[in-house]
Amino acid sequence: MELIWIILGALLIFIGIAGALLPVMPGLPFSYLGLIILQIVHQPFSVLFMLVWAIIVVVVSFVLDNAIPAWSTKKFGGSPYGVTGSIVGLIAGLFFPPLGFIVGPLAGAFVGEMIAGNKSDRALKSAFGAFVGFLFATGLKVMAAGMMAWYYFSNI
Repeated sequence: MELIWIILGALLIFIGIAGALLPVMPGLPFSYLGLIILQIVHQPFSVLFMLVWAIIVVVVSFVLDNAIPAWSTKKFGGSPYGVTGSIVGLIAGLFFPPLGFIVGPLAGAFVGEMIAGNKSDRALKSAFGAFVGFLFATGLKVMAAGMMAWYYFSNI
């Protein structure tokens, strides 16, 4: 029975990594569930460790995931249309890997800024800002999911 729980936890860790890369599902909560399963089965972590990771999951996946793209878009002179376009572009880009992961968010942010009524040079600048913010937030999520995977597999 223990092996089934460990396999389920590992599956959640892998889903968490995929979810960290894809905006259609929250990855970090899945990775954290994998850690919880391992904690229930083997208890390799302290309570403080689990609390710190719970805070990291909430802050990175919910707060920073929305705040960083919005901040970078505003920093580059963009609008919420650019952020929304970047997300839509990424989802569309999923159907055209691997180039779609890069071109999709950038093109989506540009189209979003053009819909907002910006001129093409300003739309390109703010689209770049939305793209940079999206990449930074995604990078943070991937790092957190990777660290949880490392803790999981090194403590089995």
